[in-house]
Amino acid sequence: MAHIQTPTRVPVLWNAAYGPHRPRPLRLLARCLLRVRAFARELALADHVPYGGY
Repeated sequence: MAHIQTPTRVPVLWNAAYGPHRPRPLRLLARCLLRVRAFARELALADHVPYGGY
């Protein structure tokens, strides 16, 4: 998957996913949400580049 732009961080999700002293299920959920957000963002931007983005 090609990165169109550098991904932006969502501070709340980022801290929950990678911060210290977080329960494992919370970290896993936050990481999944960050991946889904990044995928949706790239998919939305794919229509705006000449070669389709993928």
